[in-house]
Amino acid sequence: MFPTSCRETFFGLDAVQKQVLIGSAVAAGGLLAYLLHKRKAIRTIPLGKGWWGAGEKLLSEDQKIYPFQVKTSDEEIQDLYERIDKTRYADPLEDSGFQYGFNSTYLKKVVSYWRHEFDWKKQVAMLNKYPHFKTKIEGLDVHFIHVRPPHRENQKVLPLMLVHGWPGSFYEFYRILPLLTEGQDGVAFEVICPSIPGYGFSEASHKQGFDSLAAARIFLTLMERLGFSQFYLQGGDWGSLITTNMSQMKPQCVKGLHLNMCMVMRGFKLLLSLIVGPYLPFLVGFSREDVRRLFPYMEKNVWNMLKESGYMHIQSTKPDTAGCGLNSSPVGLAAYILEKFSTWTDMKNRDLADGGLERKFSLDDLLTNVMIYWTTGSIVSSMRFYKENFKSDPSYRMDGRTGIFVPTGLAAFPAELLHCPKSWAETRYRNLCHYTFMPRGGHFAAFEEPQLLASDFFQFVKKVEKS
Repeated sequence: MFPTSCRETFFGLDAVQKQVLIGSAVAAGGLLAYLLHKRKAIRTIPLGKGWWGAGEKLLSEDQKIYPFQVKTSDEEIQDLYERIDKTRYADPLEDSGFQYGFNSTYLKKVVSYWRHEFDWKKQVAMLNKYPHFKTKIEGLDVHFIHVRPPHRENQKVLPLMLVHGWPGSFYEFYRILPLLTEGQDGVAFEVICPSIPGYGFSEASHKQGFDSLAAARIFLTLMERLGFSQFYLQGGDWGSLITTNMSQMKPQCVKGLHLNMCMVMRGFKLLLSLIVGPYLPFLVGFSREDVRRLFPYMEKNVWNMLKESGYMHIQSTKPDTAGCGLNSSPVGLAAYILEKFSTWTDMKNRDLADGGLERKFSLDDLLTNVMIYWTTGSIVSSMRFYKENFKSDPSYRMDGRTGIFVPTGLAAFPAELLHCPKSWAETRYRNLCHYTFMPRGGHFAAFEEPQLLASDFFQFVKKVEKS
């Protein structure tokens, strides 16, 4: 009920004033209802269109899917050896570990293994243990592997696309693939792992402007071409942005989106939580673990990212210049790529003479990923992806201003480059139904900790399927 004074004031008004007041109240209520509805409404971003092939767009495009095999030759391997043998090394500074980049003393050990023990033909046979395919989309030959689970009675099979990032490849998922296809509790996955155009065996764009939105649209076309109308998505690094864009373009097709990297970089809530969070974390939705991972913020986020993001500034501005040397020197390429597998797995690895590389990975696995870049000559085109995505502020791009409404899960690994608290993720991912503080692991989750990532993904899918 209205207080007496308000009621007396209202009845003291003349008829016109009453109508104006009532009309204003109705309008305000309607506006509030509209805003609440608009916030809850599922918004999408346009699919757009593109043509990235050489020359003019063709009137029609071959939509067939063709088998593909990774191949090598004695000539390719001999060329690699000759280039390795001509490498010039610089001596490292004393006791510098990986603080200045890839320590050249340890680099010589890696290269010696590469030159004398690593068996590329054996690794090619291993890559081909899963079925590879290519298909033409928007003028580009898009490479992917397609792995079906073994047939079992009463087993539910769900389609899943896994998307890699830089400087990774589809090979990152070879450890997790058997865990997903073997299944758990009557659920298994039919897995599609594409190579982002410009990475590995997917053809690079011949035109400027190929960004995450273009990759998302191409991968949606790929899933449609394979006959999937609904599916799950999982990604980290660039894969997290591409799968997010896919969810924004066609939310009706995405049953669930699972990420192991999430970046939310702006907003009043973020700023307020940085001020209040260290002292009263519960007021801004932080847990004790969030506080431990985030603060001191300048040291763990701003300063660390300044030290570790030099590559990004180069690749976002002049990728072709830096890429020229990397595309010519296999040792330079290995140093450039493998340094990221050291530092992004654990920042503490910078203090180690060997970068801690073999704590989580074998040299065979690491060099196989390098060889995918080397033999395809794709390092330059992979670096250009940064240039295309950072031509403007990504947070002000159309997709940066649109929420994501599909069921979303986030696996927060402790050694990821930047930590994203649940309360931050919820400002962008409006249906965040699953969030896990992972006990260990860094940026290359599927490569480092396949069992942990697979387990969390199964838990997420169970939630979605029950809802």
